[in-house]
Amino acid sequence: MMRPLEKQVAFVTGAGSPSGIGFAIARDLGRDGASLALVSTTERIHARAAELQAEGIRAQGYVADLTLPEAAQRIVQSLHAAFGRLDICVNNAGMTVVTEQEQLDQPIDTLTLADWEKSLARNLTTCFLVTRAVLPLMRAQRYGRIINIASTSGPVQAFVGDSAYHAAKAGMWGFTRAVALETAADGITVNAVAPGWIATASQLDFEKRAGELTPMKRSGTPAEVAHAVRFLAHPGASYITGQLIVVDGGNSLPEDRGWRP
Repeated sequence: MMRPLEKQVAFVTGAGSPSGIGFAIARDLGRDGASLALVSTTERIHARAAELQAEGIRAQGYVADLTLPEAAQRIVQSLHAAFGRLDICVNNAGMTVVTEQEQLDQPIDTLTLADWEKSLARNLTTCFLVTRAVLPLMRAQRYGRIINIASTSGPVQAFVGDSAYHAAKAGMWGFTRAVALETAADGITVNAVAPGWIATASQLDFEKRAGELTPMKRSGTPAEVAHAVRFLAHPGASYITGQLIVVDGGNSLPEDRGWRP
C-alpha cells in the first residue's frame, strides 16, 4: 500500500540532535514516504541522514546557518534541482539559551540588544527566511505544508528569564497566521505546533522538574511532538490552516496551580 507522503519532499530544519524534536519529525515523515533534506548548524547532520538512510529513507544532510538569507535559498535550489518539487517545510531551527546559568541571568533589565537580536535571529528570522525561500516552489505546484515549531513559551505561557525567546516564539505564531492567510488560495497550509516541556538531550534540570509538575507528571517526548507534525503534514489535513496545536500534557490548562489530583 502506498505510504501517505510517497513522492513528496520534506525540508526539516534543526534536525541535528539524535534525541531532538527535529530528528523525530524527520524520521516520521521519512517513514511515511517523504524524501528528506535535513539541516543543522554542525556536521553531525550527516550522521542523522545516515541513520535514516540505513532505514531505507532517502535523506540528505545540509550544514547551514539559516540566519543568513543565502543559506536557505541555496538548499531550496539544491532540492529543486534534485527533485523538482518541495512539499513540506518544518521550521524547527532555534533554541532558548544553552545553560541553566544563562537561563537565570537574562532579566529584561540586563538583556543586551545583541542578545535580544541573536535570540530573534535564531528563533524567528530563520523561520521567515526559510518560509520565504520555499514559497515560490509551493506556489508553483499549488500545494504545500508549512509547519512551524513554536513553543508554549510566548504564545500561551511565559517563564522568568528569557523575554527574547518568548517574543520570538510569540512572533512565530503571529507569522504563522499571517502567512496562512497569504497562501491559502494556493493550496498551502501553514500551522504551528507548540511543545511544552519536552525530554530532549538539551533539557535542563529545572525543565525536567517543571515537566514533573504538569498534569501528566512527566515531560513529553520528541516522538509525541512529531506525531502532531505528521498529522499536519498529511495530504488529508488540507482544510486546516492558521492553527496552533499545543503539545504540553495539559500544562497550560490549570487555573488553580495549588490543586493536585
